[in-house]
Amino acid sequence: MVDAAAFEALKFQGDPLADAVVADLVATGRVGVVNEVLAHFRANDQPIPELLPDSVREFLVATDDPPAWVDQDRVARAYEFFVDDGVHVASVLTFGAMVNCYAHARASRVLTLTHGLNQPHRRLSETSQFVMDMMGRDAFGSGGSFVPTIQKTRLIHAAVRHFLISSGKWDVAVDGVPVCQQDMVGALFIFSVQVIEGMRRMGISVTEQEAEDYYYVWRAAGAMLGIPADAVPESIQDARELSAAMVESVYGPSSEGVALTRHLLDLYEKLFPGKLFDGIVAAMIRQVVNPEVADWMEVPKSRGWNGVVRAGTRLVRALERAEDNSTLATTILDRAGTILLGGSVRNLTNGQSTTLTIPSDLRERWEAEGRSPASTTAEPTATQR
Repeated sequence: MVDAAAFEALKFQGDPLADAVVADLVATGRVGVVNEVLAHFRANDQPIPELLPDSVREFLVATDDPPAWVDQDRVARAYEFFVDDGVHVASVLTFGAMVNCYAHARASRVLTLTHGLNQPHRRLSETSQFVMDMMGRDAFGSGGSFVPTIQKTRLIHAAVRHFLISSGKWDVAVDGVPVCQQDMVGALFIFSVQVIEGMRRMGISVTEQEAEDYYYVWRAAGAMLGIPADAVPESIQDARELSAAMVESVYGPSSEGVALTRHLLDLYEKLFPGKLFDGIVAAMIRQVVNPEVADWMEVPKSRGWNGVVRAGTRLVRALERAEDNSTLATTILDRAGTILLGGSVRNLTNGQSTTLTIPSDLRERWEAEGRSPASTTAEPTATQR
């Protein structure tokens, strides 16, 4: 486990490799050229684009390989878990992960200063695409598309750090480095450990082996994102303990977090026209996240809808038990997730180019099983990748 002093020190650590690249690009005025070239760099086995500055090419070469300890059998097991339960992962990402991010006051301030308060669809789209690329077959190898996604994510984070520090709106001595390594560890837990916890709160059955394998892939992704190896626990149990400690020590209410959550709720409620279903989104969020976090973010309470969601959770548990033997149960569970995975980002963006690109292997598996999200083939914009 990371000791308290080492954990606190992570607030002041950025990503030296990526930060050096961004500093060079800004100094030489070549940011626009790099954005244009990297927009077409999407596959692991795709040659590094020509015309890139030396600093960018060197970074892409240096960050191209997954950690030597990655066990492909475990990655393959996590892939099978996602084939079966990816729609449920998407449900928790939709209703819980974003709010958990907003409960981190420093992260909420970064999002507010960079994206503003009115772009939750952008954050949702970027996160969903990252997870899709990570959970494709052989995500780290030939045929996958996750390595460029990680590399570009690191450069985006470095650009945010450079922008905020240079803007004079961020006090490093007080707040640490924006998008610091402590924030990265927290995000890793939100999208791995806390997603599993949220699935179980919704009544979705996740075995401990499945949870371990899903966390394992996230730990590999964290290493490729530049997170120090000793900052991320090897076992999911240690990760749960550190995640709980972070909720206690780092999470809390903030005006930015509350405002971001309100915008997110407004966005989701567009899925339910009229007034009849007002409150159901908030009730879903309260089912998925820690109650204290929901209170901090001022997620509204609705006694009626909370009861409906709890009853729905009991129904999901019953359907999960019946799923292997019931076509109806399987259809209901999968349909709930595919609506979110295939429709929420597309429907909530008011026509903006933030649709998801589902890896072909996942699409083929889901189509074969009759659970493929429809109409999600549009390519994401360069800013998302």
